[in-house]
Amino acid sequence: MENQALGLAEALRRLSPSAQISVRRVKWRKAFDRLPSALKAPWMLDPSSDPVFPAGGEPWPDVWIATGRAALPLSLMAKRRSGGRTFVVQTQDPRWRTGDFDLVVAPRHDAIEGANVLSITGSPHRVTPARLAEAAPAFADRLEPLPRPRLAVLVGGRSRAHDLPEAHAAEMAERIAAAVEAVGGSLMLTFSRRTPEAAKAAMTARLSRLPGWIWDGTGDNPYFAFLHYADHVLVTEDSANMAAEAASTGKPVHILPMVPLKKADKFARLHADLRERGAARPFTGTLEPWSYAPLAETERAAREILARMGRAAL
Repeated sequence: MENQALGLAEALRRLSPSAQISVRRVKWRKAFDRLPSALKAPWMLDPSSDPVFPAGGEPWPDVWIATGRAALPLSLMAKRRSGGRTFVVQTQDPRWRTGDFDLVVAPRHDAIEGANVLSITGSPHRVTPARLAEAAPAFADRLEPLPRPRLAVLVGGRSRAHDLPEAHAAEMAERIAAAVEAVGGSLMLTFSRRTPEAAKAAMTARLSRLPGWIWDGTGDNPYFAFLHYADHVLVTEDSANMAAEAASTGKPVHILPMVPLKKADKFARLHADLRERGAARPFTGTLEPWSYAPLAETERAAREILARMGRAAL
């Protein structure tokens, strides 16, 4: 979630190079966490939270970008307390009156509308060609020699809508391995914090025989380098963020099915959106390449913010 706000802030800085970014992380004391947003006050924040509002004569920021339920009441306060000096942006569906913000940048698959709503494919993120190229040299010795085509495999895990039990993970690994072996390619795999340990073990047992790298979570994160060196990107269907990030590379994105726990219309809408834009297709077990215009939705959102503020982008 932090990457959504930070990615949008970085896109603004690319368009306004003199801009500075300040990150604030907050959480509420447990006793107040589930209070309605309208009843929350800054004194209810956990002591570990960063200072949120300007103090001692500090200026208000030009733009406030926030993500998630915890930030929602603070965004409402910032709009009110700044007296209009700060342009307040909330990402994701706030499940609140959208008119109370200057702009809501929401995934199109959340299906919210309003004069203050900008719908984008996926969510804002930090993936850009420049960032991927910047990350690549640190991992070049390990990744450049890998045989092509190289597959970046991004595996999620259990959520409210999806699950990845051991048997399904093993079957998924067999299909991925067969595809890699058929083309003489290699594998670059990363799990998420939500991936069940049994699923990790099952996939690692089958896929570790292939040329490549299964990142075990130790050392520097090679995620950006994986996307840079990949010829194909395989993403489990439970992650809207990873799918949108993969689609910003212009490389074929293959959606890996998981076990549904309930009907997940918003994921179906996202994948349909990505298919319509030529970015993603269901994984069929083959690795036929295709091309499309890389998604640049984070930059589009940043330009919209500047336009609504009456600022020119460089």
